[in-house]
Amino acid sequence: MTTIALQVNRRAVELSAEPRTSLADFVRDKLDLTGTHLGCEHGVCGACTVLLDGVPARSCITYAAACEGADITTIEGLDEDEITTELRAAFTREHALQCGYCTPGMLVSARDLVLRLPDADERRIRVGLSGNLCRCTGYVGIVRAVQSVIEARRARSIAPQTGGGRTSLGPVGSGRAAPGGSELRPAQQAPAPASESAAPGSIPDFIPATVLDQRFTLLHAPAKVFAMFDDIAGIAACLPGVSLTSSPRPERVEGSIRVRLGPIAASFEGAARVERDPATLSGRIVGIGTDQRSHSATQGEIRYRLLPLEGGAATAVELSMGYTLTGMLAQVGRPGLVRDLARRLVTDFAANLDRHMSGAPSRPGTPAELSFWSIASGVLRARIARMLGRRSGAG
Repeated sequence: MTTIALQVNRRAVELSAEPRTSLADFVRDKLDLTGTHLGCEHGVCGACTVLLDGVPARSCITYAAACEGADITTIEGLDEDEITTELRAAFTREHALQCGYCTPGMLVSARDLVLRLPDADERRIRVGLSGNLCRCTGYVGIVRAVQSVIEARRARSIAPQTGGGRTSLGPVGSGRAAPGGSELRPAQQAPAPASESAAPGSIPDFIPATVLDQRFTLLHAPAKVFAMFDDIAGIAACLPGVSLTSSPRPERVEGSIRVRLGPIAASFEGAARVERDPATLSGRIVGIGTDQRSHSATQGEIRYRLLPLEGGAATAVELSMGYTLTGMLAQVGRPGLVRDLARRLVTDFAANLDRHMSGAPSRPGTPAELSFWSIASGVLRARIARMLGRRSGAG
């Protein structure tokens, strides 16, 4: 056991806890402050957000022992806070809550935005709240509530607080900087698209955060399929949402991929390099890209290997697809959903590739973007079929 001394809601606290105890468990179990909710316990959903030295922090992934001497404020400690009082009224007025489970963490994060943002910019509010997930409201009322409070306070000549209390880099950006921490500097400009910032030959190797394996069959000889994979423009034409922006070369291919998942739209602009090994009928494509709208970035790698089937009359294409996604879009990049979407995308790619190699005309109406509704309907049908299959097998 470790003795932990800190301030919680302006009260000195000194209690014993296991070194592995999270700050969320500490305030809930030791202090009975159950307004701090636990959701994912992975630092993703934001339900556990508290103020650590005045700055929002995920208490489920913060060790209580690491907060020795810190000033912690939970939602209970904001009962008489002026900004939180205004936000509560706005949340009620704009119907910004239903079940209320996410609301404590949402209020803590929203308070920070009201404190910092110079005006009620919807985009900046949505980005600022992107780490707080709500399963009920759809966010429209939440965003309107935060906007209304910012507008009202700025109309009363209450100026924003630069940095929201952040004075130096450290735990959650608070004033308790880690050794070697530096003073907070103004934000730099957004990075240029990968197609502009990366010099020829500078596309780096990387270790993917997620790897998905897929396999499909083509009724064409391996040599013919391998030659097709050398036609970069032809391969790009078979991939929904992909377009080239310059003449492709194996060492550098520049282009973009447009993705639309329901209300979420992104256009990743970037570059890739293509490697091939004729001796093993295999190859690799490594790419980088950025979406300026969401300030998200991705690195991707596709490895393929061709195996002869039916005495060389057909080909099995084995794909290994790895990627790393950062930024706002990483919030929706759940492995299960990505796996289902990748499976559908590979199916469409294989069908387009087969038509292209057979000389058949392209299928009319092929979407230039990946529509969530068209893909999700196929995913839903496949999942229902699997469920019915399991039930019939159990009977």
